[in-house]
Amino acid sequence: MIRTNEQHALSDLLQSLQLQLLIAHKTLVPLYWGETDSYPDYNKLYFICEGEGWIRIGDDDYYPQPGQLFLTPALAKVSFSTLNERPYLKYWCHFSILAGPLDLFQWIGVPLCIPVQDIDNMTRLFQELIAWHEQTSIVARLREKALLLEIVSLFLDSVPIRVLQHRTEEMNRLNVIAHFVDSRLHTSINVDQMAESVHLHPNYFSSYFKKHFGIPPLKYVSRKRTERAKQLLTTTSLSIKEIADQTGFKETNHFTKFFRKEVSLSPTEYRAAYSKQHPLSPATLIIKAPS
Repeated sequence: MIRTNEQHALSDLLQSLQLQLLIAHKTLVPLYWGETDSYPDYNKLYFICEGEGWIRIGDDDYYPQPGQLFLTPALAKVSFSTLNERPYLKYWCHFSILAGPLDLFQWIGVPLCIPVQDIDNMTRLFQELIAWHEQTSIVARLREKALLLEIVSLFLDSVPIRVLQHRTEEMNRLNVIAHFVDSRLHTSINVDQMAESVHLHPNYFSSYFKKHFGIPPLKYVSRKRTERAKQLLTTTSLSIKEIADQTGFKETNHFTKFFRKEVSLSPTEYRAAYSKQHPLSPATLIIKAPS
């Protein structure tokens, strides 16, 4: 189980998630299907339809059965082979899923083999994934990412997730940074202060931060101010001036200009459109594209 502070840091990492499908197929593997002690730099997902096989991840042996989904994490030591001359018929894909500088499954540990609750749905998802992957259009690249993300999400929704022990210290550092920003959104925040919170030199901190969170430190602060402002606008009756104060702006006009630049709506327009107390139909609001 991921602790609240670790979940908070991991959630911020996922804001810059990079997902890439490398290959996807449905295959009846040959009898000689097998490999010994390889270290692929990508993840594999197998959705088993028929057959028998053996897969070793690290020092643990698995025997995936029809109706099960099996994950091979990137950079794990892998061996596998067929069994009893009954080779697997399987849907499969290779993919990368980066959260900051590392693959997601280098941050978290999960059970690798799970039963699929809805066989028809998983079959459909893989069939569509394969079909879109075989096309070359821009839409196809977007569709395959969406389908792969849905498959991975269904997998993770079915298993307990934990931060890997050797990543805990790094995750704690990232959480300190996130907490530092969240607790000071009502004040001015600079890179030197953020770096000092985790005892790093400001020059190194900027590159370290961007490597993990995918954006520069001050852009991250702006994103957090925007998120806080949206939450206050839609769930409280605070005035625009009060919300400006709570998100680090001394001048209401400065806050309004900042918010409009980030969201393409003024604070008042955003509150009218998305307030939980008084939502407006999208048809009643004209949204101007940013200049």
